[in-house]
Amino acid sequence: MAGQKMLKFINVERDMPEKRVPNLRNKDFDEIYAQYATDKAAEQASRCSQCGVPYCQSHCPLQNNIPDWLRLTAEGRLEEAYELSQATNTFPEICGRICPQDRLCEGNCVIEQSGHGTVTIGAVEKYITDTAFQEGWVKPIRPHAERLESVGIIGAGPGGLAAADMLRRQGVQVTVYDRYDRGGGLLTYGIPGFKLEKDIVMQRMAQLEDGGVEFVMNCNVGEDLTFDAIRGKHDALLIATGVYKTRDLDLDGNEADGIVRAIDYLTASNRVSFGDVVEEYESGELNAAGKRVVVIGGGDTAMDCVRTAIRQGAESVKCLYRRDRANMPGSQREVQNAEEEGVEFVWLSAPAGFEGDAVTGVNVQKMRLGAPDATGRQMPELIAGADYVEPADLVVKALGFEPEDLPALWGVEGLEVTRWGTIKAEFTTGQTSLEGVFAAGDIVRGASLVVWAIKDGRDAAEAILSYLNQVEAVAAE
Repeated sequence: MAGQKMLKFINVERDMPEKRVPNLRNKDFDEIYAQYATDKAAEQASRCSQCGVPYCQSHCPLQNNIPDWLRLTAEGRLEEAYELSQATNTFPEICGRICPQDRLCEGNCVIEQSGHGTVTIGAVEKYITDTAFQEGWVKPIRPHAERLESVGIIGAGPGGLAAADMLRRQGVQVTVYDRYDRGGGLLTYGIPGFKLEKDIVMQRMAQLEDGGVEFVMNCNVGEDLTFDAIRGKHDALLIATGVYKTRDLDLDGNEADGIVRAIDYLTASNRVSFGDVVEEYESGELNAAGKRVVVIGGGDTAMDCVRTAIRQGAESVKCLYRRDRANMPGSQREVQNAEEEGVEFVWLSAPAGFEGDAVTGVNVQKMRLGAPDATGRQMPELIAGADYVEPADLVVKALGFEPEDLPALWGVEGLEVTRWGTIKAEFTTGQTSLEGVFAAGDIVRGASLVVWAIKDGRDAAEAILSYLNQVEAVAAE
């Protein structure tokens, strides 16, 4: 009987939640997609083919049991669908909003490969958990028994918070240290509200605090507290700082006023959305209003920057990327949204330098794609004599992130790093070169997706629990 509610992809077309029209949505920072109605969510979930080998699940870093919670949604069993969804994912309402589903679950959907249009997995995932919050199905964190051991977590981003959630549910005493005044890391200050409204992040922060997780905010490790002091307070420690050092350009004029880092630009905008007074925004330094804006980069951070600039009232917004549309790393869905909102993409273009003490233009070199590199991607090659100057009043560098030099920054000896500057940690456990110190997320794997940070944080929590149990067993002998 249950099967009759599924396999409807032949008769039911793919239908995303309604998207607000571009000339309205590009004037505010509200999310651009509406919520599914119950009947529509069930209808779209019913398109799932319930295939024997679910590629959507195997291509999800968290191995979410997608076919089963789609079936439960189609059958109207939403609370069960939520329970199944959150069993493998600490923050399904966040992943449903910001995961690049077109590259992961939806991009590998079997019916997509057969030409019927993928199941709208992300939109249904978002709907399930939003409904769970509204209906009170999201229960407070209440461990069955408290443990004496404590774990410190440095970093309140998705990896650190996922680990905190899992450890606290097992009764471990958890303290999270973070440099910012609000938790969430890039979820709070890096990702704009039109992709992830901030009350969605704050409700999870409230759940963790209510569940007994202690947060020490505005804490710069190495300045406000030493690494050794934090380590000495806890039975185990997890480093989940993410990567915040911006990749830079070694070009003439790079230090000119008006050339800013993406992380600074996005953080200022998100702070303003919270109602904070941001001096650099008020002064115009990190505000695109009335300016000709050029964003350099082709990843999701670049997409966040160009779409933010449009909403701030920029005169024009152009995105320079050295490859073509097909080879850019950012989500194609985000590129489409940006173009609809008024962003112009200048493909096969790279900066060669900057004009003016206060920037007035970008020297642009035109490129073509040559032979593939070791990864199989075609390498950009310079086209001689095809350079020109692109006028600009604000240039945002969105070139990706690298790890900070944590051993030097924190004054800690014996913490081994790789040649890329990421923390060297065991693949299966996250154990670092220091006893009882673990690491997870981007600080281990390099700049990556939020869903991978959640996966790594959950895995690290399991490894830390095993470590604490081993220590306890040795002590009892």
